[in-house]
Amino acid sequence: MYKIGVIGDRESILGFKAVGLDVFPCDAADEAKKVLKKIAKEDFAIIYVTEQLYQYMGEEIDQYKDSRLPAIIPVPNKDGSLGIGMTNVRKSVERAVGADILFGGEE
Repeated sequence: MYKIGVIGDRESILGFKAVGLDVFPCDAADEAKKVLKKIAKEDFAIIYVTEQLYQYMGEEIDQYKDSRLPAIIPVPNKDGSLGIGMTNVRKSVERAVGADILFGGEE
């Protein structure tokens, strides 16, 4: 059975543990990169990463963009969103459709 993991600062991710997800507290991007590499080899179908760490993990995350699993998804942390998740959705739609139909080129 596949699992769902969450990587981020302790305060932001502990709530995910209450609903049965595996949490991996990390305070620095270097630590998060190591955790991602390790758990991506395991049975994780989805790995959520707080945007504050995600923004520094581009090269590591890009390794999995064309893979079926795991899906690596940015989520806001306790301080709020950086807009990375919406930017990724917009890029994906633009790549699939050939035009920015969500925002019409404006944010």
